[in-house]
Amino acid sequence: MDFTQQLLLLGSALVLLSIVASPLSHRLGLPILAVFLALGMVAGSDGLGIEYHDPLSAFLIGNLALAIILFDGGLRTDTATFRVGLRPALSLATVGVVITAGITGAAAAWILELDPVSGLLLGAIVGSTDAAAVFGLLGARGLTLKQRVGATLEIESGLNDPMAVFLTLLFLEWARTGSDPGGLGVALQLVWQMGAGAALGLGGGWLLARLINALDLTEGLYPLAALAGGIGLFASANSLGGSGFLAVYLAGLVVGDRPLQAGHHIRRFNDGLAWLAQIGMFLILGLLVNPSEIWAVAPQGLAVAAVLMLLARPVAVFLGLAPFGLDWREQLFLSWVGLRGAVPIVLALFPLLAGLPDASTYFNIAFFVVLVSLLVQGATIAPVARRLGLDMPPQPQVMQRFELDIPAQYDYEFIGYRLEPDSPAAGRDPQAIGLPDHARVVAALREGRPLEPDDDCLCPGDYIYVLATPPDLPLLDRLFGPARPEEAAFFGEFLLNGDARLLDVAAIYGLEITVDDPGETLHDRLSHYFKGRQVVGDSLAIAGVRLTIREMEGPTITRVGLKF
Repeated sequence: MDFTQQLLLLGSALVLLSIVASPLSHRLGLPILAVFLALGMVAGSDGLGIEYHDPLSAFLIGNLALAIILFDGGLRTDTATFRVGLRPALSLATVGVVITAGITGAAAAWILELDPVSGLLLGAIVGSTDAAAVFGLLGARGLTLKQRVGATLEIESGLNDPMAVFLTLLFLEWARTGSDPGGLGVALQLVWQMGAGAALGLGGGWLLARLINALDLTEGLYPLAALAGGIGLFASANSLGGSGFLAVYLAGLVVGDRPLQAGHHIRRFNDGLAWLAQIGMFLILGLLVNPSEIWAVAPQGLAVAAVLMLLARPVAVFLGLAPFGLDWREQLFLSWVGLRGAVPIVLALFPLLAGLPDASTYFNIAFFVVLVSLLVQGATIAPVARRLGLDMPPQPQVMQRFELDIPAQYDYEFIGYRLEPDSPAAGRDPQAIGLPDHARVVAALREGRPLEPDDDCLCPGDYIYVLATPPDLPLLDRLFGPARPEEAAFFGEFLLNGDARLLDVAAIYGLEITVDDPGETLHDRLSHYFKGRQVVGDSLAIAGVRLTIREMEGPTITRVGLKF
């Protein structure tokens, strides 16, 4: 067998083994990304003996993989979450990264006996949370966080890479030349990087979406066109001295937010490709490291990781979020879930490529910090969220969902349900169950055959297919999906309209509620209490009951759960 076939066989075997190991990682409570890293280390020079010592190719592979992951993350980020998550996330992605890098860098200089600039370089390398780790772990855990927390965490992980890259390059040049780069030049360089990346990402994403909708292609080419456009914007921004990471994330965000031809196929393709990128990137980075060298710096690496997780990240979060009025539980959770992943390892390749004397130390410490973060923070993300009361009832899984590519109408879908015995729609007329305005039951099957006209009610086991738009999904899930006692336990047994007057609610349920305005509604009271930053899951205890926001349309509260 020649070398090429051996390489293909080995590569496919490692990827397949990584995929097969993913269910095992979930049962063991280990983050799947840590499993990918471990497999790479086992296959490396200290394990099975695969020799791989090429930081340049690892750097290229890592950058390409991160571009794919960020583009997919942008596609899947709901822009409606920006209402509550953008400002705090932007603060954490800029000021928070600087504070984290500064505190960690100062501690690293003392722990490793480095000069201050070298310490700050190491602090910048490990200063940002990682999009691959955040997107991957939240998805793999099936964890549904309160929108304010989840949005802040995801948007921050998509936006903070540019600041980490900028700081790493800044301190790398300072350490290499020994000369202070100067304040004004640094500020102008930062403005250009962020501005060029944002402009290319937003403008290029808009043009890419228009191009996709204007093309008449076979179905399989639309996802390739979207991906090629995203990577092209990433490379263009980097070529112009801008931030490619910011450009590709914003491009994905703009493309994903617009009505898109073959949009469902584009998202599914990019989701699978993002997983492949994560597997490949972490395997390559695992192969690159020598475990014996990692364990040699374990005490120092553990000390740096402890400072990062227990001091630098919490200080950055509490200072960075001080102006935004987040609850202390939310700030504590964001402090703990500052997940490090591939980005610090990729950034640690910069000193290796530049030939700095202590480059291997930076790389090994960064790798160890990532391992600790994934194993400790990644494994505890779900228990900590539940302990702090920040988790939401999981979203039901739709049995089948097919996007319809109707010309000039990209948002309609066929959605399929199998009725369970406890489904609210069981035993009712399918045409008289309160469907959303734009939804219609287009097919109902029983035992493999369409229902006859005289079959005027639905039965458990029937298959129902509905033509609807994505905003209709929550109501359809409640109508046709199984009863969900966890929702009643979380939101309460009674469902009220957001425009219901507080005085009427008090009269119906025998509550003693004082109001200044007789026309005050549930929306008014909750919106005032949360200062206009309310999200689904926020709750207020009043007069012996708990009011919990269940549904919203933009900033307007439309449904409120009441629990005694």
